[in-house]
Amino acid sequence: MVGSFGAGEGGRVLSGRRYQLELTVEQAVLAESFGSICRAVWNVGLEQYREYRRRGGSIGYVEQSRQLTQAKAEFGWLGEAPSSVLQQTLRDLEGACRRHGPFRVRWRSQRRWAPSMRFPEGKLLRVERVSRNVGRVKLPKLGWVRFRWSRPLGGEVRAATVSRDGGHWYIAFRVDTPVKQRTVSLERGRLGVDRGVVQAVVASDGRMFDRAFVTPGEAERLRRLNKQLHRRCKGSGRWHATADAIAVVNGRVRHRRADFNAKTARELVTGCALLVLEDLDVRAMSSAAAGYPGTGRAQRRGLHRSIRDKGWFALELALRNAARTTGTAIRKVNPAYTSQTCPRCRHVDRKSRKSQADFVCTSCGHREHADVVGAKNALAAGLGGYRTWRPPAERRVREASTTRERAAVVLPRPRESSTVFGPARRRPSKGVCPPGQLPLW
Repeated sequence: MVGSFGAGEGGRVLSGRRYQLELTVEQAVLAESFGSICRAVWNVGLEQYREYRRRGGSIGYVEQSRQLTQAKAEFGWLGEAPSSVLQQTLRDLEGACRRHGPFRVRWRSQRRWAPSMRFPEGKLLRVERVSRNVGRVKLPKLGWVRFRWSRPLGGEVRAATVSRDGGHWYIAFRVDTPVKQRTVSLERGRLGVDRGVVQAVVASDGRMFDRAFVTPGEAERLRRLNKQLHRRCKGSGRWHATADAIAVVNGRVRHRRADFNAKTARELVTGCALLVLEDLDVRAMSSAAAGYPGTGRAQRRGLHRSIRDKGWFALELALRNAARTTGTAIRKVNPAYTSQTCPRCRHVDRKSRKSQADFVCTSCGHREHADVVGAKNALAAGLGGYRTWRPPAERRVREASTTRERAAVVLPRPRESSTVFGPARRRPSKGVCPPGQLPLW
């Protein structure tokens, strides 16, 4: 196939840079206070959205921002947080209600929601590098805050988000980064990717990527902490202390998974013009198996747990994020029969899959790793299209000797893959404002 991807011209993309903050005691108290105020503004604003919807009306950011200004005169504690942070909270709430509807947007609980605040005005943020491993940023009403300079910014800061995760505070900068996309030949730079539970990522060229995200010691500690949590009185001080200890361990595991996905995605998209993935419904494949009847429920539960542990969807997001800077095109194909089709003779037979890792074609005897076979078939589907890759069912039906065999070999036509995100919801029509004033506070 002749063609190329990548314009070779300079461009700019918005990317994120995350660093661990080193807050003082006073700054940590202020950050907790700002997070609580943002949570209160979110909850009151969400209740207002729901009340207007019940009465057939609508409200938006402009009206809520005006009411917030009036409420600051009556409630002095609202003025402790930066105005831009509170206004950004109302903007985020408006976007969430437009996308999902006010009755699907969740409340922000004091216990379940981690404090987070966004500083949208990048021109007010001053970032300096103090030493080799230390930097500092000046935030409104927080002053100069030090952070670990673990990587260069690489661009102009547009916004910042301060959040708490796993007992530590972090700051994520939104950076306008210049990139130069390179032109890559499609004949060379094409790759199929198969996601699994034994090997997390397998490429069509034979490369395999995997990592254990939980150490044996952490697994034992999580087991003991979870048992201890069930023995505590829910809501007590010891219960919350145990829950915080579990959150710290889970935070380390989550960071390892994110690091693995980012590094793997960068290695896969480098020098690749087209990357093909299987269109997997990860949510359905990793949902709870308790409601399914029949035997094998424990096996399904273990499979679903392994899928969640490998982070299949997070890997897809990391690939799409890394592909923005390299110009790599990502295509998703129907995963039907990718593990049963021989990549050499295109013969389809479920018996060719001997085990999880062994594939031996029953027609030509081709032997290869089963995950590599799946990646190669996904690449073939992405290059040739769904119709050209469809297994030759008609020829096999004519070769079948009995009616029962003919019925067994008839294969359904693979459906076209859906997009990563569902269809956009229609924006609710604005009705007449309900009678009476619904104050924000």
